[in-house]
Amino acid sequence: MHFTSGLSAVQRPGSARDVPGVPGADGALMLERAAISSDLREVMSLPAADRLRRSWRAKQRGNALAAIAVVVCSMLAGALYTLAMGEDVNWDWQNYHEYNVWAVLNGRYGVDVVPPGFQTYFNPLVYLPVYYLRHVLPAPYGLMIIGAVHGLNLALICLFARLVLRQAATIAPVIAVVVIAASGPMTLSEVGTSFSDVLLALPVIGGCLLILVADRRPAICVLLAGLLIGAAVGLKLTNVVYAIGAAAALLVSARPLRAIALLGIGGMAGAALTGGGWCLITWRDTGNPILPLFNALFQSSEVAGVNLMDAQFMPHGVLDALAYPFYWLIGDHRGAEHPFRDARFAVVMVLLVLGLWVRARRKSAILTRGDVQLVVLFAASYLAWLGLFSIQRYAVVLELLCGPLIVLLLTRLAASTGPSSLTASPRPLAVLTLTLAVAIAAWSQPADWWHRPWSDVYRPKIAHELDQPATYFILGKPLAYIAPQLPSQSRFYLLADIAVPIVPGGIFDQRIRAGLKTPLPGGVRELHMRGDPDRSALLDRYELTIDRSRPCVTIEGARPGTVIESCPLIARTAH
Repeated sequence: MHFTSGLSAVQRPGSARDVPGVPGADGALMLERAAISSDLREVMSLPAADRLRRSWRAKQRGNALAAIAVVVCSMLAGALYTLAMGEDVNWDWQNYHEYNVWAVLNGRYGVDVVPPGFQTYFNPLVYLPVYYLRHVLPAPYGLMIIGAVHGLNLALICLFARLVLRQAATIAPVIAVVVIAASGPMTLSEVGTSFSDVLLALPVIGGCLLILVADRRPAICVLLAGLLIGAAVGLKLTNVVYAIGAAAALLVSARPLRAIALLGIGGMAGAALTGGGWCLITWRDTGNPILPLFNALFQSSEVAGVNLMDAQFMPHGVLDALAYPFYWLIGDHRGAEHPFRDARFAVVMVLLVLGLWVRARRKSAILTRGDVQLVVLFAASYLAWLGLFSIQRYAVVLELLCGPLIVLLLTRLAASTGPSSLTASPRPLAVLTLTLAVAIAAWSQPADWWHRPWSDVYRPKIAHELDQPATYFILGKPLAYIAPQLPSQSRFYLLADIAVPIVPGGIFDQRIRAGLKTPLPGGVRELHMRGDPDRSALLDRYELTIDRSRPCVTIEGARPGTVIESCPLIARTAH
């Protein structure tokens, strides 16, 4: 590498005398200048490339630090929200979340008779983490860890927004998406609790995202999406609505049949991994792998031969179904047992109708194929959820997806208007989006599934009358959570479940009668919640009655203000 002077007469390769047709001095000057420029570029190329590499590395470090910050803040938000809410003692935890795991770990499925009722045979695997964290770590740390994991949904939604909005994913729209997602009433109601819907939203939303960004490697992305969503279905069957939505979204893909087949293969593998073993156990014990569901097909002798479904929250007709989002808007909580208020589904419906109107008026598309896939996924999942359950907790994934969908529709509608005050500058649309997000968040009212203050964590004192192992007839729900607090050799038989009544001569009936023939030191007792309707008539089948000559004892209930009573029983013939 060397420099040359423009006035030098030094002969060098590339000078005027080497090039035919170039006049002497002028040609020499031109070629010398070209040589200088070439040499300078060569000299400057290494520092420039080094600067470019340093800039790229700094940008990558910045992106990595931003991603870490989003994850940490999301987890911290979940943990702090759990700390603020108190100890979770929701109805389902009292009924089967706690009992099912304890029963598996202690071999109770062949001893007890469905203490939680038909929920006894719901897959307990998904409740193992919260069970161990509650029992291994002191309060409130176990549930705070669960809350932190639940908080990861915000980080995932942030990534979802960046990938789905693409060029429109500037700071304001992404913040709006996170604000809408973070204020969901059902999402907030489940953070830091034993409910699995918000936990399983992580694989479901991850699977949905893989479908929406499956342009470069569609086969692998769709297969992994099926694996994630299928795993969620195996852990909790209600997630099947999102499998339906994912399949519908793939109808818009370039090769729909192939994509749906790959989704199905991945889904079956995922469901088999997380739920296959439990289904085999349930099938062996009862004759129905998903007891008590679809018993018209499996014909287990332990329950009625019908397809059991919880229809109490379902709409009555098409008009009622269309009105559901607007019921939630005004605080009509017909999708849940506890009050909540939510505007996001109504906003989505209004924006979708407006989008269809603009599409018909312009006679040209305002959504990309990826946008259409998201709309189809959301709409198909929502319709499946509405037709199968209409239980608000099962719509946590839809609630989280409302954020990116609302911002996406606003962005596309603004772009479709052509030159206007919204599109002249990015600021007006950003202000509109953030204002709408804040309004939705401010209007939202989360449900509360029951909590206790951390200063009064549930640690019931058991009366000395219950120190000996006994046979307990449970006359109400939810009471199964008290079983682990009583002597481990005790037996627990539920008689009060409408969905799974004890069939005369069936497996459960035989187990109860065999237990009565082998008495335990603590005798035979019943358990009921004080204030519940009297169900003691259920004892007649086993010729038992309450022994009025001896006192009943009480146990503090998990829900503040509730009391469990246990009364001694005696054979009716001896009365």
